[in-house]
Amino acid sequence: MFPKPSPELVPNTYAYESQPMVKPTGFREYDARWLFEKEINLMGVQALGLGLAQLLKELSVPREVVVGHDFRSYSASIKLALTAGLMAGGAKVRDIGLCITPMAYFAQFALDCPAVAMVTASHNDNGWTGVKMGAARPVTFGPEEMGRLRDIVIGGNYAPEPGGAYEFVPDFPARYIADLTSRPRYGRKMKVVAACGNGTAGAFAPELLEKLGVEVVPLDCDLDWTFPRYNANPEDLHMLHAMAEAVTASGADVALGFDGDGDRCGVVDNEGAEIFADKIGVMLARDLSKLHQGATFVVDVKSTGLFATDPALAANGVKVDFWKTGHSHIKRRVRDLKALAGFEKSGHFFFNAPVGRGYDDGFVTAIAVLDMLERNPAKSMADLYRDLPKTFGSPTMSPHCPDEVKYGVAEAVTARFQAMLMRGERLIGQKIRDIVTVNGVRVTVEDGTWGLVRASSNKPELVVVVESPASEANMRAMFAAVDRVLRENPEVGAYNQTI
Repeated sequence: MFPKPSPELVPNTYAYESQPMVKPTGFREYDARWLFEKEINLMGVQALGLGLAQLLKELSVPREVVVGHDFRSYSASIKLALTAGLMAGGAKVRDIGLCITPMAYFAQFALDCPAVAMVTASHNDNGWTGVKMGAARPVTFGPEEMGRLRDIVIGGNYAPEPGGAYEFVPDFPARYIADLTSRPRYGRKMKVVAACGNGTAGAFAPELLEKLGVEVVPLDCDLDWTFPRYNANPEDLHMLHAMAEAVTASGADVALGFDGDGDRCGVVDNEGAEIFADKIGVMLARDLSKLHQGATFVVDVKSTGLFATDPALAANGVKVDFWKTGHSHIKRRVRDLKALAGFEKSGHFFFNAPVGRGYDDGFVTAIAVLDMLERNPAKSMADLYRDLPKTFGSPTMSPHCPDEVKYGVAEAVTARFQAMLMRGERLIGQKIRDIVTVNGVRVTVEDGTWGLVRASSNKPELVVVVESPASEANMRAMFAAVDRVLRENPEVGAYNQTI
């Protein structure tokens, strides 16, 4: 029998090398993230593979799993440990090698494989690892599946079974790129900055964009797992500023930035303006709803209020559903509502047919942006951005908060704002108009200015976003008010970035 994991072991000891270590908090709402060697070791990853095979058996899903890994110094070893566990649990593994996460999702369809386990820490700092898993294409695990997987693994409720097998699938990225580029080349002449932050997407983005017929200006496309300039994260202001500089220097029509595992896309326009992903979502919804009148779009609670108030969307009969943040939550909601697309402020975009297959893919998002430009030949990206009603919004800001207490803090903040509403207290000098608690708390005052606080699903952090349709001053006032409530909780630490 494979040993039951321990939550903590001392490195450089016999126990560390002969027993699995898995910290329970690594099982998040919709994927798994750990600090490698501090919170999970290779034997712990094997235990995860065994547990995943057991879960697939419980779900009555054939134990056939696509695996892939991102470009970090340790990801290949983690994938092999995961593969060993899966095979020991009786699973047939199909390894597509180094890839971006959407390639693994695509492989579920292209290889007719029911399950996926992609080894990636996405945009997390070096030292982190994780696995994105699913067993019902195109969706990935949510809280229920992740909770059951945690119980199986932490409890050691798995056992080796016969039938495991391994197959390496050669040259799979070429198959994925061919699928996305088997279409007419763009007629509009476009120069595009492809920004990859030295992450995995850099191996594939320039080739894909060139095959679509655009001139590519590569930015940080050489793979380097030290991430020498900044993390590959299109919500990170450092990356957005670098994209803006590249657009200005090259005279490009747009900059497209991809995160470390390629399932997200950020945009900077031809004038160097950094367009937050929720505003890109509004622009794409405007464009697509002209072709698909009455379409439904799912958006996360961090997203701009324009989805609910934009007159162009209303004129096209658009229906908008605000839902829980998290790629698994939005992906499932898009599937369940048969929505045309789903948008997250983080840059996870989900397109159903005829645009995509329902999963989040940064390259499909990039193509949707370029299609929008192709359909509006008289307008630049900046023109399309200026067409939106003006609002003043913040980037996603994340104060540190330990995993063990972050959900409790989010609940305390929610209760605090609800008590303010009940007592008729004012916020930034205005009455509180409404409070949404579908995911954390989103509090809105009379003029439409709002602030959001929620627990991060994949890091020891909280998430804070503010926006005002009235003024930058009100947006900043809302941030100050939200931060004051947060500081009533001593567990809340410093922000990664602020306005």
